Amino acid sequence: MSTATTPTAAEAELAVQARQAPVRSQGYWAGVFKRVRRDPVTIACAAILLLMLLAIVFAPLLAPHEPYQGSMIRRLRGIGTPNYPLGTDELGRDIVTRLLYGGRLSWFMGIVPVVLAFVIGTTLGVTAGFMGGKVNMAIMRTTDIFYAFPSVLLAVAISGALGAGIFNAILSLTLVFVPQIIRVAESVTQGVRNLDFVDAARASGASGFTIVRVHVLGNVLGPIFVYATGLISVCMILSSGLSFLGLGTKPPEPEWGLMLNTLRTAIYVQPWVAVLPGACIFVTSICFNLLSDGLRQAMDVKG
Repeated sequence: MSTATTPTAAEAELAVQARQAPVRSQGYWAGVFKRVRRDPVTIACAAILLLMLLAIVFAPLLAPHEPYQGSMIRRLRGIGTPNYPLGTDELGRDIVTRLLYGGRLSWFMGIVPVVLAFVIGTTLGVTAGFMGGKVNMAIMRTTDIFYAFPSVLLAVAISGALGAGIFNAILSLTLVFVPQIIRVAESVTQGVRNLDFVDAARASGASGFTIVRVHVLGNVLGPIFVYATGLISVCMILSSGLSFLGLGTKPPEPEWGLMLNTLRTAIYVQPWVAVLPGACIFVTSICFNLLSDGLRQAMDVKG
């Protein structure tokens, strides 16, 4: 006759606890990346931007011709011309090569001002939001002065005063976007500064710098970063506009806005060739906008 072993009370309790053990919860950023992966539009835009980035980085390997080499005999060739798949410009230079090398300057002038504005604006905005009082008033009232001018006119005015050039264009665009990031950073910091964990850090004797570095920045950098990502498309359009007006990149450097300016005289001769730089600006701006919207929705816990 077989005997069955009866579990003890302790073993039964352990078995019940094992069955009722909670599943390990995923972190916040893991949830964000999971929601991003489920968004096909965001993934498609990120893939397009990655391909464009790789193309402009490896432009010397992909470009079929020299970016400055032209010939008046081959000027304004149409799309599909042998050895010139996207045609040539008004000086006979290969459009594919000019677009690849022009993307370098367009991306550089579209991203660098936003990065600089992100660093400066986040520093000033977090300082104003956390300290409050007279410091907040001084920073925010100075910021309001810049909001009295439209972004486009302010960028044109500063670039016109400083003169044409890449450095001056980057400086003017940085000054345009710093106030916008300051306002966002100050707003989100105001919402975090009075939360319970910040009050607990103050009660424990932590310094203001430690509280900002450890407790505040981790909760405000995400929303500010997503907002700054959306500004890249605006910055790229503004930088191309400055180059189009002669206030940004100087000839013969390849840049999408400058290419639009030089090819506008050929709009009635080779319209498809003339609109290619504008198409690159449009696609890049749309992808950055949609990527920013996807990140914003993924970071919204309620969504």
